[in-house]
Amino acid sequence: MSSDVLELLRAAGGYISGEKMAERLGVTRAAVWKKIAALRNAGYDISSAPRSGYVLRSAPDRLIETEIRRNLDTRLIGQKIICYDAVDSTNLVLKDLARAGAEDGTVVVADSQGTGRGRMERAFFSPPGKGIWASILLRPTFLPQDAPKCTLMAAVAVARAMERFGLRAAIKWPNDIMHDGRKLVGILTEMSAEMDRVNYVVIGVGINVNIAPEDFPEELRTIATSLMQMKGEPLPRVVFLQELLRALDELYADVQSEGFAPVLAAWREYAVTLGQTVRVIAPAGEEFEGVAADIDAEGALLIDTAQGRRRVLAGDVSIRPKKCVS
Repeated sequence: MSSDVLELLRAAGGYISGEKMAERLGVTRAAVWKKIAALRNAGYDISSAPRSGYVLRSAPDRLIETEIRRNLDTRLIGQKIICYDAVDSTNLVLKDLARAGAEDGTVVVADSQGTGRGRMERAFFSPPGKGIWASILLRPTFLPQDAPKCTLMAAVAVARAMERFGLRAAIKWPNDIMHDGRKLVGILTEMSAEMDRVNYVVIGVGINVNIAPEDFPEELRTIATSLMQMKGEPLPRVVFLQELLRALDELYADVQSEGFAPVLAAWREYAVTLGQTVRVIAPAGEEFEGVAADIDAEGALLIDTAQGRRRVLAGDVSIRPKKCVS
């Protein structure tokens, strides 16, 4: 590992000689040089000068453990971080790890995904170097019937991370985060449980961070967008992921001690579905329209129709704005 040399470069605040680093680490100067070369290959901008040594100019915006863990002050979420260049699906990887005993709060991050999926098995565009594709493992004490509300918790965590960058989230029930009617973030929650206990919950989050309009496949350009397009400039992926993990860490701790009521209240603050006329399309083909009035204590959407109030459960339906008739 080259993390020891990286920390010395950061602590120096300027040039530090290879000889001094070798002395502090108890290795040869040749070993230091090899670690410097490895860091450069990983994208770190390290300059060197005769008789001065080495200086760290900048770090790459790469989703690697060394960068994500730097200054990450969470209590639980992200204490264990596993990073990959590419996987089929971070959720699939983390579910395998969960079955093997991975600890509460473990995070899996990938620079790209091959078969990322959202709700209702829809494919999720996950290109390399431009987004955050991550999954978080929870081993909660609450009952299985509460687990679906983790989706709403994750949406609030993303919304709070966005606020750190001056961006206002708009959550479309239950968990899509939108901007100008186009999708920024998708969330997929999966669970393993028994009758009276949750074995684990895996929350998958896909965030379009620095994707330009032309980067999207043509069929997605009118329905998807990115934080970069919303902000007008690129965002640092590492810093955004750190803010997300901090927000989720706080929310999860609150849920474990107080329940989901504060999360549901926070979700309402960001919701754009509430108060809107919507069309509900159920898997069996039933359709109905009404006004999205609220969510209940279980996170279900309450819709006022001409025939009365109806309750819609997450995962059962697709919610779309009612089409205007000209």
